[in-house]
Amino acid sequence: MDEEYDVIVLGTGLKECILSGLLSVDGLKVLHMDRNDYYGGESTSLNLNQLWKHFRGDDKPPEQLGTSREYNVDMIPKFMMANGGLVRVLIHTDVTKYLNFKAVDGSFVYNKGKIYKVPATDVEALKSPLMGLFEKRRARKFFIYVQDYEDNDPKSHEGLDLNKVTARELISKYGLEDDTIDFIGHALALHSDDSYLDQPALNFVKRMKLYAESLARFQGGSPYIYPLYGLGELPQAFARLSAVYGGTYMLNKPECKVEFDGDGKAIGVTSEGETAKCKKVVCDPSYLPDKVKKVGKVARAICVMSHPIPDTNDSHSAQVILPQKQLGRKSDMYLFCCSYAHNVAPKGKYIAFVSAEAETDNPETELKPGVDLLGTIDEIFYDTYDRYVPNNSHAADSCFISASYDPTTHFETTVNDVLHMYTMITGKALDLSVDLSAASAAEE
Repeated sequence: MDEEYDVIVLGTGLKECILSGLLSVDGLKVLHMDRNDYYGGESTSLNLNQLWKHFRGDDKPPEQLGTSREYNVDMIPKFMMANGGLVRVLIHTDVTKYLNFKAVDGSFVYNKGKIYKVPATDVEALKSPLMGLFEKRRARKFFIYVQDYEDNDPKSHEGLDLNKVTARELISKYGLEDDTIDFIGHALALHSDDSYLDQPALNFVKRMKLYAESLARFQGGSPYIYPLYGLGELPQAFARLSAVYGGTYMLNKPECKVEFDGDGKAIGVTSEGETAKCKKVVCDPSYLPDKVKKVGKVARAICVMSHPIPDTNDSHSAQVILPQKQLGRKSDMYLFCCSYAHNVAPKGKYIAFVSAEAETDNPETELKPGVDLLGTIDEIFYDTYDRYVPNNSHAADSCFISASYDPTTHFETTVNDVLHMYTMITGKALDLSVDLSAASAAEE
């Protein structure tokens, strides 16, 4: 272990694995270590026995739930936008060859106590029961504006500079009602709270376009895709990629203590009495707890069920977004459901997650609005975890720390963190202009 590396990565969570893959492809010499004897860190995938051990100690799972190894329960479940950042990174690094994807059946939004399919195009807007007749026409006009908007075509801007006009001003030009704004902002543009309304509208419009383009990509009922056997496949795929480019992986390395020089710069990592030298350290918050600050807490419920989420058209995989306003909260709540269709549970079984930024200390009560939508549940586990962000100066200490995973059920925020870290580590932006057709979703 007494070699010198460009970068030592600690933790095999998804963010760390993507970064070690990207840095290895760039020709850097990477050593990747984890204190655990499994891949994935916080974002690992558990079989049924591991799930029980994690939440129930020595209890054994009931037999009617089926074989343990047929379960792949992702601890941080998130769907991928078909044309989104993560898919671009997968194609850029050619990791797609290690994975099989399948489209997700449905994308839904909660409105006044009911679940509705998210309308994403002008045609769907006209059919959606979410809106009355006149509102449908207004929404259709707005969708057409968004679909036609092109950065480099001033004619499509209709005289608006979206770098200056706020999302709120743009929406008011089309006279949309609050409930419509709610589903467009939260279920289409995927903003997790309402702060986007007072920011420049460009990002909001681009996020709506990404949703519509992803939806069109696989002609499915949603813009999302998900790997067969769950997300546990992703860290391992990036580990393989890193190895192909000469990266070194070591699991089950206790302690992993970062060593600093007299000026406070990271110079290496010690484990079991041996020190590997390096120029930079990349890690998740658990490896450098004194260089991060707590910014929140995620509450979640993990459920095993024998049926899909009611009112989701029998979707075997689905996302339901509950906008903050609908629940009188400060941020959104998310439902995620996946099943044997993606090989994450035995035939006839479904895994559902309810997640939210915790605003109280009682996850059972707080998540009740989401859990109530699931119908009959075979088993339920409640869990909370703290959310940390780095508060160090990487220029001073050469440490690059990822933020904890947020409660969203899609990958867009996670990838933004990875791309931001990549730029800080390498000093350059990652080119993600890739041929999107290189990733295809498995047909039924």
